[in-house]
Formats: sequence, C-alpha cells, structure tokens
Amino acid sequence: MQKASAITLLFVFCGLFENAETSFQSCIPRKTVAFQNGINRVFAEPGIFNYSVLLINEETDSLFVGARGAIFALELNDISKAVSYTYWSSPESAQLHCARRGKDKSDCQNYIRVFHKINSTTYYVCGTNAFQPACDYMVIVDGQIQLLGRREEGKGKCPYDPAERYASVMAGGELYSATSFDFQGSEPVVLRSLGNGLRTEYTASWLNEPTFVHADIIEERENSLGGDDQIYVFFSEKAVEFDFYDKLIVPRIARVCKGDRGGMRTLQKKWTSFLKARLSCLEPSLNLEFNVVQDIFLLKTTDWRERIFYGIFTFQWETLDTSAVCAFNLSHVEDVFSSGSFKAPVTLEQSLLVKWVIYTGDVPFPRPGACIGNKEKEHGYTTSLDLPDKTLQMVKDHPLIDSAVKAIDNLPKLLKRGSKYTRIAVDRVVALDHRLHDVMFLGTDDGYIHKAVNYQGEMFIIQEVQLFMSPQRVESLQLSSLKGYLYVGSASQVVQVPVSDCGRYRNCLDCVLARDPYCIWARIQQECVNVSEGTADPQKYLQSIPDGDASECPTDENGNTESYIIIPGNTIQLKCTPLSNLANTKWLFNGSLLHLIDSKHLLYDNGILIFNFAVQDTGYYDCYSVERVNGKEFQSVLVSYVLYPQQSEVTKHLDTTPFQIVLTETNKDELTTAFHPTAVPMSPNIDVLNPEEASVCPPQTQTNPKIEVTLIILVAAFAALLASILLWNLYKRHLPCGCRSKINDLGHFQEMRQNTRTLHQDNHTMISNTVVPETLSRSSSNSNRNIDFQENGNIETSLTLLDLKFIDDDEYDA
Repeated sequence: MQKASAITLLFVFCGLFENAETSFQSCIPRKTVAFQNGINRVFAEPGIFNYSVLLINEETDSLFVGARGAIFALELNDISKAVSYTYWSSPESAQLHCARRGKDKSDCQNYIRVFHKINSTTYYVCGTNAFQPACDYMVIVDGQIQLLGRREEGKGKCPYDPAERYASVMAGGELYSATSFDFQGSEPVVLRSLGNGLRTEYTASWLNEPTFVHADIIEERENSLGGDDQIYVFFSEKAVEFDFYDKLIVPRIARVCKGDRGGMRTLQKKWTSFLKARLSCLEPSLNLEFNVVQDIFLLKTTDWRERIFYGIFTFQWETLDTSAVCAFNLSHVEDVFSSGSFKAPVTLEQSLLVKWVIYTGDVPFPRPGACIGNKEKEHGYTTSLDLPDKTLQMVKDHPLIDSAVKAIDNLPKLLKRGSKYTRIAVDRVVALDHRLHDVMFLGTDDGYIHKAVNYQGEMFIIQEVQLFMSPQRVESLQLSSLKGYLYVGSASQVVQVPVSDCGRYRNCLDCVLARDPYCIWARIQQECVNVSEGTADPQKYLQSIPDGDASECPTDENGNTESYIIIPGNTIQLKCTPLSNLANTKWLFNGSLLHLIDSKHLLYDNGILIFNFAVQDTGYYDCYSVERVNGKEFQSVLVSYVLYPQQSEVTKHLDTTPFQIVLTETNKDELTTAFHPTAVPMSPNIDVLNPEEASVCPPQTQTNPKIEVTLIILVAAFAALLASILLWNLYKRHLPCGCRSKINDLGHFQEMRQNTRTLHQDNHTMISNTVVPETLSRSSSNSNRNIDFQENGNIETSLTLLDLKFIDDDEYDA
C-alpha cells in the first residue's frame, strides 16, 4: 500500500508539473549568437583534453588551466596562446595497476582537479593520478611554471574518479575539501588538511551519499557576531529525514568554523562545528521544491552579511527538464544555523524504522555547532577544546537543522525549461541610473552561455551564445569583472567570452529593448556602447533597464532600401530577420498591411515568398520588426524593397503567359545580365528560387533561351515515343474505354499523330520556351490515363513520362 501510494504521488507530481505551463516560463533568450569561428578567443592544445579546472590571478594577469596530464598558464586578456606550461602524467605502472582494478583506461590518467593559490608565487595542485590521488606544489619562476616535486598523498583532498563532483577552498594556508575518502567512492568526507587536520564523522546522519558541488569561505570582520571565519559547503544527498518510496535527494548547505580544533574527548580530530540545513528553492505555483543543487556562486560585497549565494537547481527526475536559479542571503543562512531547531532521530517501537522529528529537549550552552565568538569567550570557552561533552554529543547526534534556508523572496530568480544549467557566475553592474543589477551567466550542458537578469520579479534572458561547433558540456566557468571576460572550460578547449558586446545591437530600438545593464545608446554617435564609456546625462545616452521603454528612440529609424528588376513569373524570396527572438515581422505593401496567408504570399521565419510575380505585385515592400515589452509595442523598419518588372525580348514573344527563369550557380550571373543588365546585382536578401527551394510554389514552365535546339530535339523524340506507345497499345487493345470510343480506327489515329507532330513543329519560339496554357496544368492532375481531343485534333493535355505506362487488361477491367 505504501509503495502504491508513493508511485501515485509521483505520477500526480509529474502530471501537475506538465500542466503548469503558466508557472514554468520558457524564458526564450532575446538574442541568439550562433557559433562562428574567430568570434571568441580559444585555447586548445593538440592531444590534451578535459580543461575542467580554471583559476584566475588578476594580479599577474594569468589564467591557470588544469587539464588531463598538463597545466597551462594563459594570458588573461588573450588566452589563445600559452605563456607557460608543464606536464604531469601518471606513471605507466600506476596506469596499469588502475586498469587491473577494473577502471577504464582513459580514466587511469592524471586529471588535474584541485588548483589553489597559496601566495603570489606558490600554488597547490592535486590530480587523480590513476585513482591514486596525489598533490604537489607549483611555483612561478621567471614567468615559467614548475612543479617542485614535493609529492603528497591526495586522499581526501582530491577525488579518485575524474568524473566525480567535489568541492574545495584554500583559506589561511589550509585546504578544506569535500570528496570521497576511498577508492570505491563510498566514504564521503569534509576534510581540513595542510594544518590542523579535522574531518567529518563517517555516519549517514552527517553525510548520506552526497554529491559535493561548491565550497567557499566567509571572512568575518572585526566586531562582527561570531568573530570567526566560516567555511560553507554545498551538496546534494539522499535525505534521511523523509520517508519516500523513491529515495529523495535534497540540496544542503553545511558549515564549519575555521577556528575549530576538534573536541577534547568527544569528537577528537572531528568537526565540533559541523551543521547542515536544507536549501529551499521553490516553484511557487505548484509549491514544489527543486531537490538537486548543480552549482553555487558567491557574490561578494563589502559587508559580509549582505553577501549572496546564487545557485542552480534541478530535479532528480530527468523527465522534469527545468533549471532554476535561486539566491540566498548570507544573513538568513546565519540565522538558520544560529537559531534553527535541531532534528532528532527516533526509532519506532517494534520496528527498525527511524523517524526524524524536531528535537524538543534542552539545547545546551554553548550552542552546538556554533563558532567560538565573543559571547562564548566571556564564559571561558576560548576554543572548541573547551566545549563540554554535552554540547559535543549534541553535535554528534544532531547535525541536521530542521529549518530550511529559503531563497530571497521565496522565489527563483530564473526558471528555464528545456535547458540544463551546469555552471553559474554573477556580476553586479551599475546601470546608467546608478542602480545595481545582478547579471547571471549560466553555462549549459550543450555548450551555451545564457546571460540573464531578474527585473523586479520579471525573468529575462538577454542573450545566448553558442560556444562550440558541436554540443559539449560547460565544465567550468570563471568571471573576471575587472577584465570584463568570462572563461569557459570544456572537454576540448577553453573559451574567452566578453561579458558585454554592445556593438551587436543594430539600432536604438535594439539596444534599449535588450535591457542589457552593460549597454547604453549614444544619441550623438548613434551607436550602442558600453555603459562605462558614458555618463548619466540623459540628453546624450539612453537606457531603460526595468521597463524596456524604447519610446525615446527615433521613430525615423529606417533600414536599407534595395531596388530590383524582377522577371514576371518568378517566385521571389524577400529576406527579413526580426531584431530578436521575441520580435515578429510585419510587412507593408505600398503602405498597406500585407496579408501573408493566401495563395499569393507565404510568410516564414526569415522573410516572405511571392509566388508567380506579376505586374500588379510591383511596388514597395517594407519589413518591420515588432516587439512587445511590458504591454508596449515598438517597431522599426528593417529593410525596404522596391520591385518592378523587366520587359525583355523573351517576354514579348510570350504574350501575357507567366513563366519562370530558374537560376543556378552556372547561369545565374549570365541570365541576370541577359534579361536585366541595368538591374542592381543580386543581394543576399533576395533570391529567385530554384525548383527545390520552391517546392511549395505553383507549377511553372521552365525555360532557357540558350538551349533551344536541345529542346527541339527532345520534343521531337518525345512525340515519336508517344506515337509508338499509342500504336502499340492500340494494336494490343490496351487503351481505356474512353479512348476507344473516340479513336475508331487506325486511320483516325494516324491523323491524330500527324496533328500532334504539326503542333510541335509549327513555331520554334514556342518550342524553345515550352509555354503551357494554364488549362493544361490544371487538367493534367486529374488522370494519367485520359487523353482528350478537340475537334481540330490538337491534344488538350500534356503527357509526361510518368503518364506513359502500360495498362494490364485484368487490372483495368477490375
């Protein structure tokens, strides 16, 4: 019964999610920047892969990259070339030993995973080393990087498996790491090393199959509450406090104190300050919580209590393909750890089941898990070694806080369906109005960077940038606000991306509607520039971040005007791409709105098709980009076309019968010169479609005056073949009844054959252009077997090779 109820609950859960289209925003990126070679600076070394660890040193303008078997130092302003490098591979014996223990050969190498700065010239580096983690010190000598060869065991500092998630941070010369402590990956640990070593208890109430994602340090200032630096670790783990059929995963934040020295008797060499709490990132309309944390970014401010953790959250069920970004105030985190209720395990009578309930007993002083601060010192507790056993036992048995750390406003900053975010970085930008805006940069599992903001609860993705030619996961993401660049690591390369590219916006409307905090419209220069280059003078610059109000943009912004001479009968393609993914196009023909859903016109994503161009189709075609923001509609002309027909020598012989010239790569320029030598050269924005491109177009007769003789021969051969087949069918009595009733004898048929030959040889001009009356094309689709004749014996319809097939008597009689 419990199993069935759990499954039912899960189906209801998923059903509610699927039907909640209004709550889960698709958040379409306003701009899409497709991959282009050379658009961003890239670093990749032949034969080297897995550029998964990035470390920025703005003091030396260096970007350090840890890859598989190699370490690189790159120029921070231009990463395309390595300044220095060194190789660190696993010994062949270690690789063979790793393979014998059942690991994949590609994993039995040295993947650099831990990279931290100790001081201006010394770094601490760790690698997986063929499932035997090892660490070393790296120094910079005359601009060159060197490993000192002081190898240390990396157990507990670096993961064994290169695919395993981990977290680490260096503080005060000590390394705080969260990873697996054994080869099998079954013993998780939060460890302090390189100094006074401490670790977590190996018990499920402390860590239950966690996946670590991030660690960071909060350095407190003088006169602050607590008086000690704190290390925060973020992870997801299987929840011990929830009873559910499918083991539920929950996102956690854990805290330890930098000054922790362990207990005197209880918790010796163990953390006395380890506490953990649940992170609550809620989908508001369904009251559902995202239960897996993917990455965390700490946005630092001058006041440590005003710092914000930004996190990426997803669901553990892959069918729920939504990512969320939630933000958490550090002050709220502190309140939960300092005053939240504790959870306690209770074993049910006559059962082995353990239930977790709110602890209702007395909480001893000093408070379990608290850092040693001013208040504790006043009572004689100067270090954790002075803490009483009652406090330490409480920490050991009750590390879980009942209260959850809720997101700011209890709402996500961003919800995105169809994209799985993997990494996040956040930049705080001062806009033209001097207001602060947090710009989120989000890496995806298919190789895009999304640039997003939240304007007073409105979720908005400014643009998405495709980083790689083929999809690959964004493995690491580092931001340099000073340089104005993002540095993205993946399996194959490192990419340098500017945080702003204001020149990409085409006009005032495009610049202002982008609502990009980095960009403003310069009225005098008539271009979109970086906000740092401007002033707050509204007479010179224009920006509307929260509202996206572009009403101050000039209304006379016009696109290019292009004039073309068009041969009647062609199917014409007029290209026009809207300013953004959130905009639509609108077409005016000679000043009137053009209705694009009819037999004459066809609207598609990037333009329109005009079928069978005729004289009445000549005139002005204006394409507008129309975009709505906060209930207001803004439009601007993107391009204007002026089309008029060309009267040529060919058209004079064809009376008013429409025709089509098919342009190919071999005859396009030649025919353009032959038929309208005074016309403007063909533009990328206008095409005369070939048959493959114009498959939706009405059938048109195709002609080329330069192959007239070839057409005469083909038509004559076709007529002879037609006559031979008709004679054979007459002889074999295979003609349909309708034909037998009209062809009474062989003599009548021969007369018909002579008339057919006369029809095709009478006028060479008509043969060369193969003009077919409109009634012909309409009747040819009715039946492939009916052949009708007028009184003068001329053929009323045309036959094709598909029409000419033998008819089985049995099949026909049936």
